[in-house]
Amino acid sequence: MDPRQRPYRSVLYIPGSKERALDKARGLPVDAIIFDLEDAVSADEKDNARETLKAALAQGGYGQRTRIVRINGLDTDWGRADAEAVREMEADAVLLPKVNGPEDVDALAAITGDLPIWAMMETPRGMLNAAAIAAHPKMQGFVMGTNDLAKELQTRFRPDRLPMVTSLGLCLLAAKAEGLIIVDGVYNAFKDEEGLKAECTQGRDMGFDGKTLIHPAQVDIANDAFAPSEAEIDLARRQIEAFAEVEASGQGVAVVDGKIVENLHVATARETLAKAEAIEALQAE
Repeated sequence: MDPRQRPYRSVLYIPGSKERALDKARGLPVDAIIFDLEDAVSADEKDNARETLKAALAQGGYGQRTRIVRINGLDTDWGRADAEAVREMEADAVLLPKVNGPEDVDALAAITGDLPIWAMMETPRGMLNAAAIAAHPKMQGFVMGTNDLAKELQTRFRPDRLPMVTSLGLCLLAAKAEGLIIVDGVYNAFKDEEGLKAECTQGRDMGFDGKTLIHPAQVDIANDAFAPSEAEIDLARRQIEAFAEVEASGQGVAVVDGKIVENLHVATARETLAKAEAIEALQAE
């Protein structure tokens, strides 16, 4: 399956140094995993984490889940060694933190070669350069780093995320313009199910493909929020059918539920059904 056509409803961070967590992740109903060598690994565990993660990925068992490895920044003591190690791992992509501009992607690509690159979008400069970063030929996806971004912007937490809207919107525009995958930032209060549902709904309404998660307890909520609902699937089928009937007869205008159906609605309907089918295929594994 084309990486850009598969689902990314739930993208769970897993510490690259914890064998038990790496093993448990094999059985979780997530669409993608970010194997973390950065924030989730202490300085004295960095070297061992690379070997632990490499062995886990070589062992396999992650099925169709997208395997993304987040390295340390290339400006740190561990970044280059991480990048060189990921190049030899059984990974689908490498995730670079704190991307400020396309030159950061160039530096990583010089080490990782043909491996697709994802960018952590979490700095003010990164927001301002989102379009140039998205246009890089090695770029495949954006991950919003909303915790670091909030720190840099000196914002206060608000359930409506108003202080974040401009940054989220800039990255969404850049990602959509280049056909990238883009997933929303984490929700820190992992026991607050209603708060997570609300933020997932907001992210889905804005156009994100899914949400990054910090705890397995969040997976089901994200999977549900970012999957097409039964009502959306039913509407998509009826729109496609109504439009096809009008095209075949050559007369009239397609109307469903009192609303005109045009080419753009049919295109969206087909995308909805394709996403539903991709999710079903992943779950049937």
